[in-house]
Amino acid sequence: MINKIADTIADALSGIEDGSTVLIGGFGTSGIPAELIDGLIGQGARELTVVNNNAGNGDTGLAALLESGAVRKIICSFPRQADSWVFDALYRNGKIELELVPQGNLAERMRAAGAGIGAFFCPTGYGTELAKGKETREINGRHYVLEYPIHGDVALIKAETGDRWGNLNYRMAARNFGPVMAAAAKRTIATVHEIVELGQLDPEAVVTPGIYVNKIVKIARVATQAGGFKKSA
Repeated sequence: MINKIADTIADALSGIEDGSTVLIGGFGTSGIPAELIDGLIGQGARELTVVNNNAGNGDTGLAALLESGAVRKIICSFPRQADSWVFDALYRNGKIELELVPQGNLAERMRAAGAGIGAFFCPTGYGTELAKGKETREINGRHYVLEYPIHGDVALIKAETGDRWGNLNYRMAARNFGPVMAAAAKRTIATVHEIVELGQLDPEAVVTPGIYVNKIVKIARVATQAGGFKKSA
C-alpha cells in the first residue's frame, strides 16, 4: 500500500546529506515551508546549495537557515530586500556564494529539469553581466543566452491539501514555485494543512501529482492573536 504520510518533520527530512542542492518553495513570505526549514536546521545537513526566489526575510525561515551556517551557496532572483539583513551580512563578509538568476529564468530552469530538457536558449540577460561566460546565439535576428536546468537533490514545498499517495493542491499564491520544484528534485517533501482520503481530491484540482512527491507531513494552521486561525499562504 502506497502511503507517503510521515509522522513527523524529522522523519520526512531524514537522509538529507551534506552538500545537497535544496529547492525551497516560496515567493517572499507566501508559501514558505517554514516548518520544513526549521526541521532542516535541526537535521544538521551542511554545505547546502539553496534555490529560492528570495534570500530570506527577517530572522526566521530561510534567513534562519542562512544564519545557521548550513548554506554554502544560494541561487535566487531577489537577494536584496529591506529585511534581508542576514544574507546581506553573510555576503558582504564572504561567507556565502550568490548566483543571481532572473525570476523567469529561475522558474524555467527548474521546469526544464523536470521535463528532461538538456538546455535552452533564452533572451533574458543577453548583453548583461548575467550572460558573462555563457554561450550566446542569434536566432531569427534575436540574441539568446544558453541556460542549463537546475536539478535538486530535494525540494521542500508547502501545499494546502494532500492524500496518502502524495497528490497535492495549493492555496492561491502559495502555489508559486512548488510544482516546478517538485518535478525538478530527486526527492520532494511537502507540508499540508489537510490530508484527505483517496478520491476526495478532484483530479482536475491536483496540481502536483503524487509521482513527484515522496513524503507529506500535516502541519497546524498558525493561530492569530485574536484567537482564531490564519489561513496562511
